Amino acid sequence: MKWVVLVGSVRKGSFNAAVARALAGIAPEGVSVELLPSIAQLPIYDGDIEAAGIPDSVAQLATTVAAADALVIVTPEYNYSIPGGLKNAIDWLSRVPTKPLKGKPALIQSASMGVIGGARAQYHLRQVLVCLDMAVMNVPEVMVGGVHTKVTDGVLTDQGTLSFIEGQLAAFHDFVRKHKLAEGA
Repeated sequence: MKWVVLVGSVRKGSFNAAVARALAGIAPEGVSVELLPSIAQLPIYDGDIEAAGIPDSVAQLATTVAAADALVIVTPEYNYSIPGGLKNAIDWLSRVPTKPLKGKPALIQSASMGVIGGARAQYHLRQVLVCLDMAVMNVPEVMVGGVHTKVTDGVLTDQGTLSFIEGQLAAFHDFVRKHKLAEGA
């Protein structure tokens, strides 16, 4: 099984990227985890650009997402919502004619320095993903509060957090398998 991870932050020292990088090491047996290219490489969505043809960076992202069994989104919270760059990436993927997000199993994780760990961003992101008809796993949720105390030199080192995320990934593995069986894949 192959999962791809979309990181909602473009910051070089991103805590959310540290969480995303940790996933491969704690994923269930038989699951490969691949980080998608940075969302910073995508142009701002513009209907005029779309009319001229889907940009190569968007087409490549869509192909990789479509080929994966599931999508994991790890995002910070900006101003009580999702980062503009993440929304832009999702908007572009929604415009690709092959609809790579439709029906795709999805998992949301967030991390922030605040105590609620990006909960409001997750709420808004769920609203967006419903519109795209994605199969989003609801529970267990992962919201890593105080993430700056759990990452050392770009690595998620807090064992309690790693163990909790590992449990979520095990539940997501079952969720994706059930979804694939229901879809007849």
